[in-house]
Amino acid sequence: MASLLKDLYSPAFYDRLTHALTVTIPGFEKEIFIKKIFTPEFGSKELKERMKHTSKVLHDFLPEDYPQTIVLIKKTIAQLRIQGIGEDGLAYMFLPDYIETYGIDDLEGSVEALEFVTRFVSCEFAVRPFILKYGNEMILKMQKWSLHENHKVRRLASEGSRPRLPWAMGIPFLKKDPTSILPILENLKTDPSEYVRRSVANSLNDIAKDHPHVVLNIAKNWSGLGAETDAIIKHGCRTLLKQGHADILKHYGLDDAGILLKDFKILNPQIKIGESLEFSFSILNENPFEQKVRLEYAIYYKKQNGQNTKKVYKISERIYPAGATINILRKQKFVLITTRKFHLGNHQISIIINGAEKDISQFELMA
Repeated sequence: MASLLKDLYSPAFYDRLTHALTVTIPGFEKEIFIKKIFTPEFGSKELKERMKHTSKVLHDFLPEDYPQTIVLIKKTIAQLRIQGIGEDGLAYMFLPDYIETYGIDDLEGSVEALEFVTRFVSCEFAVRPFILKYGNEMILKMQKWSLHENHKVRRLASEGSRPRLPWAMGIPFLKKDPTSILPILENLKTDPSEYVRRSVANSLNDIAKDHPHVVLNIAKNWSGLGAETDAIIKHGCRTLLKQGHADILKHYGLDDAGILLKDFKILNPQIKIGESLEFSFSILNENPFEQKVRLEYAIYYKKQNGQNTKKVYKISERIYPAGATINILRKQKFVLITTRKFHLGNHQISIIINGAEKDISQFELMA
């Protein structure tokens, strides 16, 4: 939650930071820096606001010459490492923000800076304004990153160029045509780092939301290259699978013919917020041969306007022997979370077999 995350920017954090800055910035005045940080408004600032505030205050203590500031930022990162500060500390995302804010007009200098800083704290958000400003020129530089020796730089190439990176600014031209980033994904499809491979899969899933045929072609071309690449494809096709996209179901041999849903029951059709919906059913493979079965269920959440919004949840994907019957018992929690607000009234749940939606039943959510 942001109300907790914002407290990463604490007095203890700034004490560690200013200890490093005192070493790396000539004439750095810690007391003035701290006074500028802890303004009367600081307490009401959320995580991103505190991050940008830190970047702005730091700018007051760095040279006007941008290349010189990058040298000092690099020295500061080295000093933080000496102090025992580990990589990937979320609070240090103000460093990429500094590059994004004050280096946008210096492509070459900022590309080199991003390449360095991302090894300490990810620059996936900071790189996106450069993509918007410089277009394919920046994408070509990111293609070079995809061949870098450091896995965090390679991951920046794929994650930073995602068409629909969550919580980040959109890249409309990549949503419209992802062709320019496909060479990046091609370079990384057999990457030794799972961190990188998962990013490739997430980029494919982004692309699939606008261009399913592109991802389907990639799935066909990459299939069989190895277990890890097959896993990339499967994870990258997760939205298409949840949508029951006919071509991707066929690609994975997911046919619902002869796979029957039996005895679907909601065990507690009236539940309260904080409780779990319990349901059970059986699956029968009446075919004379074994069949791969992907089981999912969909919850149709009631919205404020009375309409429903559908969310699909995976249960399993496995081989069912000929004639086999499998009994399933599941629970779906209705616990309040920051990303979903529940509305009282009638909701629906359905069972999905190999992309085909079967029986739908109703349940009531009460106060």
